Amino acid sequence: MSLTVEDLTGGVMTEFQEKLRAQHEDSMHRELEALLATASKAEAEISRKDFEGFKNLFHRFLQVKGPAVDWAKINRPPEESILPYEQIKMKGLPDDISASLNKLAVVKLNGGLGTSMGCTGPKSLISVRNENTFLDLTVQQIEHLNKTFNADVPLVLMNSFNTDEDTKKILQKYKHHRVNIHTFNQSRYPRINKESLLPIAKNMSTGGQNGEAWYPPGHGDVYASFSNSGLLDKLLSEGKEYIFVSNIDNLGATVDLFILQHLMSQPADRRCEFIMEVTDKTRADVKGGTLIQYEDHLRLLEIAQVPKNHVDEFKSVTKFKIFNTNNLWISLPAIKRLQDTNKLDLEIIVNPKTLDGGLNVIQLETAVGAAIKSFNNALGVNVPRSRFLPVKTSSDLLLVMSNLYSLDAGSLTMSRKREFPSTPHVKLGSSFTKVQQFLCRFENIPDMLELDHLTVSGDVTFGKNVSLKGTVIIIANHGDRIDIPAGAMLENKIVSGNLRILDH
Repeated sequence: MSLTVEDLTGGVMTEFQEKLRAQHEDSMHRELEALLATASKAEAEISRKDFEGFKNLFHRFLQVKGPAVDWAKINRPPEESILPYEQIKMKGLPDDISASLNKLAVVKLNGGLGTSMGCTGPKSLISVRNENTFLDLTVQQIEHLNKTFNADVPLVLMNSFNTDEDTKKILQKYKHHRVNIHTFNQSRYPRINKESLLPIAKNMSTGGQNGEAWYPPGHGDVYASFSNSGLLDKLLSEGKEYIFVSNIDNLGATVDLFILQHLMSQPADRRCEFIMEVTDKTRADVKGGTLIQYEDHLRLLEIAQVPKNHVDEFKSVTKFKIFNTNNLWISLPAIKRLQDTNKLDLEIIVNPKTLDGGLNVIQLETAVGAAIKSFNNALGVNVPRSRFLPVKTSSDLLLVMSNLYSLDAGSLTMSRKREFPSTPHVKLGSSFTKVQQFLCRFENIPDMLELDHLTVSGDVTFGKNVSLKGTVIIIANHGDRIDIPAGAMLENKIVSGNLRILDH
């Protein structure tokens, strides 16, 4: 008899369940050893470290009984635990900014592929602006900091087994830039069969059919893999004190000198070990994780941890007003202390997947921000929305490629010519999902300075120098096509039907 995911969410474990749990754990350990036996000596050494982390996660997964949070214990965070950004900014900057910058390293989470946008290879290598990729913009930003303040801020990329090889090939081109680049690899964990709770991998290879058998276990893995790689100790020996961690596809996540100064100016006995940048929720962000007060600690609450009957309450903009941008400032000595004493407590996210062949598997993951409760004097900082500019879809890509933003030294800022600081709401249909399709449908990117809302559905193309203002809705029904002519100005218009423009 096997124990399923559903069985594990019941109340207190009976003796029978306890025996089953021990059996599952023994079987898992045997399977992992058998997998390691198929690897080369060097690979087995790395994978053994990965598997130690996985065993720990699997052990905790089997222990879980019921929802991760008791809803009745959730409180709003106290006022003083979330500082308004303006309050931090008012303190100003010191004369010697380079001294603070020299204690910082920038870590970008670079484990994701561009598959959701129809691209092969690492997402960070997609061109987002003037032929610059996410990685180009990141390198330009940090190089600009290092040159401006005569500092040495290194860039650290957390790759995954999906992105490591392609990323390393590209890094050659930054050799003569003024930024030291380091990489380390996220762990590689085995996907497990939902019924048997055993790995589906037949051996340690990631090629062919076995490729689906592995996954990178979420960005919460940054602490262990960073430490295992030796980079944590290396940066500490170079005098680094903090890392600024963010997703590489968040173009708003630049080094903020005011937040850095806030961290550096704290008294030694009250050093803030963790800052999470949060920003005000809008209707588009209802699924984003939020900060709560739980048993006297600040804690990150993700939608996956919320009991089903409270999901609507979680999504409410009135009760939970802020969400996590995943821009995090973390103390390096604190990471070292928590790793060495095994005191980092990250909630498990159980991510169910159905593979192409129909097999149901589960991935055990963790989130980097969930560690906030383990650090001393942790804070949230409510930052402007401009620090959260993720590019997840072609709709986001249209915004960042447009004249709504200007590009300076790798940083995108909202154009001064736009009267309202908020970004327009853009919704492009399935014909625009893949980057290549998207680019073919625009002769150039429309003028969007005065746009509030754009919805496009169906087979639609845009000619040169189109201008979009107010609310514009363009719908080509199945079998129809709409070509927006060059030079067209659409203001508060709904366009539907069929409009073909052919070269004569």
